[in-house]
Amino acid sequence: MKNMMKTAISVAMLFIAQGALACDYPQRVDMPDGMKASKEEMIAGQRDVKKYMANMDTYLACIEAEEAQAVIELGEVDEDMSRQRAEMFNKKYNAAVEEMNLVAEEFNIQVRAYKGRPK
Repeated sequence: MKNMMKTAISVAMLFIAQGALACDYPQRVDMPDGMKASKEEMIAGQRDVKKYMANMDTYLACIEAEEAQAVIELGEVDEDMSRQRAEMFNKKYNAAVEEMNLVAEEFNIQVRAYKGRPK
């Protein structure tokens, strides 16, 4: 019985891993150089960052939906496996949010450089 449960969990994890490929992690945007960029390049950079953030929000929603579906498909699992899944999901989610914050801060640095450069 124990081996059958392990096999079932392994098969379920295989399907879940394949499903994880459905959520595409957005490619990081190229940042304009605030010390050299024109106003138009800075505006284009802002548009790119906003699009990136929207794509990241879509990615986060996707991984949340995938995890919820995986939990439903797995059904009852032991507490240790449930905790491990939650930890893995939280690390993945938090890493994406941290990346969003880094991109936003990087753009803000470039905006400050643009505004602070000699006219």
